[in-house]
Amino acid sequence: MAFDSLSERLNKTIRNIQGKGKLTEKNMEDMLREIRVALLEADVNYQVVQDFLKDIRERAKGEDVLNGVEPGQQLVKIVHDEIIQTLGTDSIGINWKEDGGITVIMICGLQGTGKTTSAAKIASLCVRKYQKKPLLIAADVIRPAAIEQLQTLGREIGVEVFSKDTDFDAYETVEAGMDYARQNGFDTVIIDTAGRLHVDDELMQELADIDMLVHCDDVLLTVDAMTGQDIINVAQAFNDALELTGLIVTKFDGDSRGGGVLSVRAVTGVPIKFVCDGEKIDDIDAFYPDRMADRILGMGDVVTLVEKAEEKIDMDQAQKTADRMLAGQFTMDDLLSEMEQIQKLGPLGGLMKMLPGFNQYAGMLDEEQAQDNLKKTKAMIQSMTKEERAHPEKIRSTMKKRIASGSGTTVTDVNRLLSQYDKAKKAMGTFGTMQKNGTLNEESLQKMMQAQDPRSTKRGS
Repeated sequence: MAFDSLSERLNKTIRNIQGKGKLTEKNMEDMLREIRVALLEADVNYQVVQDFLKDIRERAKGEDVLNGVEPGQQLVKIVHDEIIQTLGTDSIGINWKEDGGITVIMICGLQGTGKTTSAAKIASLCVRKYQKKPLLIAADVIRPAAIEQLQTLGREIGVEVFSKDTDFDAYETVEAGMDYARQNGFDTVIIDTAGRLHVDDELMQELADIDMLVHCDDVLLTVDAMTGQDIINVAQAFNDALELTGLIVTKFDGDSRGGGVLSVRAVTGVPIKFVCDGEKIDDIDAFYPDRMADRILGMGDVVTLVEKAEEKIDMDQAQKTADRMLAGQFTMDDLLSEMEQIQKLGPLGGLMKMLPGFNQYAGMLDEEQAQDNLKKTKAMIQSMTKEERAHPEKIRSTMKKRIASGSGTTVTDVNRLLSQYDKAKKAMGTFGTMQKNGTLNEESLQKMMQAQDPRSTKRGS
């Protein structure tokens, strides 16, 4: 994530201050100094850093944090609130037309910032989340490859793409596209415009002319999270010419310092509306400042995780699998189904960052090794016969050799999988029985987990 390094540094600073029995003027200033270094190292705009620290200092004194009850916790809340204030206090979605007319969204940006892909991602979001009927207009007539790319993406997501011959300019293409949208019952139009290697007058005039023609409800600028504070300069230049309504931050999953993302709204006043955290067409999310503040401070983001699950997981299938698990009828097919469902949610490291308390462990995860283990497990299960998946306990030595050979693994790998499966099945059966008998409580859960943990040993043995 774009804020990983900042999150690690801030969490370390906050843990240090929470370890103090009493908060004083001196150790609070020490903490603010550490926060200042963390923000500057993350490439946050200098003036934003100054304002950020000034607000924290004033609020800390104003709320009688010094010598108060749990001063460390109170300071965490203040830092959390200031991050939200810097990022923007509210999530701002698409400006839908209220009168039932066609909502027009123009996507603009420099070349290489993921503009065309972002246009398709917004279109897909309109279909999946808002049940709209969008039309994509390919107005980047300078690059025929961009038109072809948009057409390919449109076919992938099932959204129609309107385009004209490159003999027509962008203005004429958009004008014809809007006529087509009105005649064919589209309620949303998304315009993919031309980009440049840098901001120039010709590009800005073209975009301004299109905006004047269609009166855009949203003018969204794509910015690359990897470009640091240059995000601010680009956003300011486009905003001066077009009055941007929001930003789409791409490559948000990259290894960037995140300072430009944290600074851009405070400096330009333009809110972040969407973030793209992957290359897949559905790797786009609305930007929620409060949730992002939670993630930066290691508090997780359970709400977004639940929303991802509801959107990407087959809940009926998940419920059936859960019922089978609790009834002690868990099979290898069920295990395979659960693994495929989890993979839909994205990289495991990303999921860990959304769980409260697990953010600090996400960096320890070898993502490549974890993905490799998942692939090996899937290959082993898929190499089993239908009977073997339903009754793994009947698998014998010759069968193990065949499964290992068919999956490109070893017999040791197969034995490990069968052992893990057996423990999981027993645990789920015990869990289900306790639930039915009404004996399920925190103490019984702890005993069950200790019994399943091979590292636990009995005292005095």
